[in-house]
Amino acid sequence: MAGGWWAKAQAGGMLLALLGWVSSCVTTFVPLWKNLNLDLNELEVWNMGLWQVCITQEEGVVECQAHGSFLALPPELRISRLLMCVSNGLGLLGCLLAAMGLDSWRACEDKPGQKQRLLLAGGAVLGTAGITTLVPVSWVAYNTVLDFWDETVPDIVPRWEFGEATFLGWFAGAFLAAGGLLLACSARSTSTATPPAPACHQLPTTRGLGRGHHPPPKIADLVI
Repeated sequence: MAGGWWAKAQAGGMLLALLGWVSSCVTTFVPLWKNLNLDLNELEVWNMGLWQVCITQEEGVVECQAHGSFLALPPELRISRLLMCVSNGLGLLGCLLAAMGLDSWRACEDKPGQKQRLLLAGGAVLGTAGITTLVPVSWVAYNTVLDFWDETVPDIVPRWEFGEATFLGWFAGAFLAAGGLLLACSARSTSTATPPAPACHQLPTTRGLGRGHHPPPKIADLVI
């Protein structure tokens, strides 16, 4: 019964980790971190991401332009680029390590300690990936709030608002952290769910001899 619970915990943690990793990759590349609606021209919506700025018109036409220079970007966007790329790499590495440590993975079945270490390492890496996703997303969101409520900027100036990628990034970081925690906590199942097989003992060559029975005489004994 306990082994089934740990197996379900591992499956749930792996599912959350994969979902968080895919969401983190999508968050990194979609230009939906910030939205800007122009009051003077309501037919256009501006969207900004880490790599490009896009303009969506009412007819559905989307025009995108990449950021000119990396050094010309605001500090939060520059560091967010690096952290999100690191998060994607850590998420992939954590999923691979955790997958090799699952009870359902046939490799290293005779080494439960190694599988347990793989699960712990995968969970720790996935947790780190979740943190490196939440930090840049929250940083950009914090600066967006500060700019939105900046009283020094005239009211007629349009303000950037949260984009869809901001919320997706928060969910991605939470899924990665939760999946890593589940996988790390279920690492004990590799040492308790599958007990080691009993050692094989060689059968004795001569089983118990009945009373009155003696082993056959040797040839040397027959020589007089």
